[in-house]
Amino acid sequence: MIVLALGCLLLGILCGRFVFTPQLNALMDTVASGALVVLLASVGVQIGSNRAVFRRIAAYHVRILLIPLGVVAGSLAGGLLAGAVLGVPVGEAGALSSGFGFYSLSALLLKELGGARMGTVAFLTNMLRELFSFLLIPLVARYLGRYAAVAPSGATAMDTTLPVIARCTDGETALLAAVSGAVLTGLAPVLIPLFFQLS
Repeated sequence: MIVLALGCLLLGILCGRFVFTPQLNALMDTVASGALVVLLASVGVQIGSNRAVFRRIAAYHVRILLIPLGVVAGSLAGGLLAGAVLGVPVGEAGALSSGFGFYSLSALLLKELGGARMGTVAFLTNMLRELFSFLLIPLVARYLGRYAAVAPSGATAMDTTLPVIARCTDGETALLAAVSGAVLTGLAPVLIPLFFQLS
């Protein structure tokens, strides 16, 4: 998936630079807006059709939200701190942090909200989060515990990084990771525009 995303990005850069006319570039904005609508709808379908997530929420009640809320707090704190160091406005730093590794959604949303620069930064930031998750999950699981191993993944804990979490922890943690990923996937399209309005 990562190779495919990076390959598509490189292909897009080459097409935008050497192949597409200004008219085709304008058409790409319309296509991206349509893709965003489809992506948001598919997120809703994916969350709604995951019956295991709803069963776990019923079994654990409010306690099940501790992991995703901790990931939200840590992601925002880290993003806002990095933003302060780099001189990024609070709203932009918060919006970029609210992608939680969901690079396709955050890139499209922030491109719509803040232009190509914000979309590119969102894509790279969240893509790097996913890449680093594959490296960090085994270390975090070994030295900080199984629940902490869910945190690096963010929203991808419900799909691409879930096998790594399951391999490094246990079945119960994998189910909690899937729930956490689903909650974060649902929060991302709400928090990104909310924070961006502060910039």
